Amino acid sequence: MYSEEAVKCFLKEQSRLFDEPVAETAEEAREFLEECMAVEADSLKEVGRYLDGAGTDVDGMSDEELKDASEVFALPSGRYLIVEG
Repeated sequence: MYSEEAVKCFLKEQSRLFDEPVAETAEEAREFLEECMAVEADSLKEVGRYLDGAGTDVDGMSDEELKDASEVFALPSGRYLIVEG
């Protein structure tokens, strides 16, 4: 369900959201992402729509502000992973 790059990125950068690691292996990361219903998005526009639909006030947020949101992980391919902790 989640791309390999999303799993690797989350494993590497999970400390942005959590004080302690929630996953130590790719399998644990994938399970955690499934549990919290993380979403992969193709663009920042999709990120904004998702966050807006989830009740986050994104009006007036620039692309940089969306990228810098703690729950948004930029993937190497240019896609984004959204993890609501």
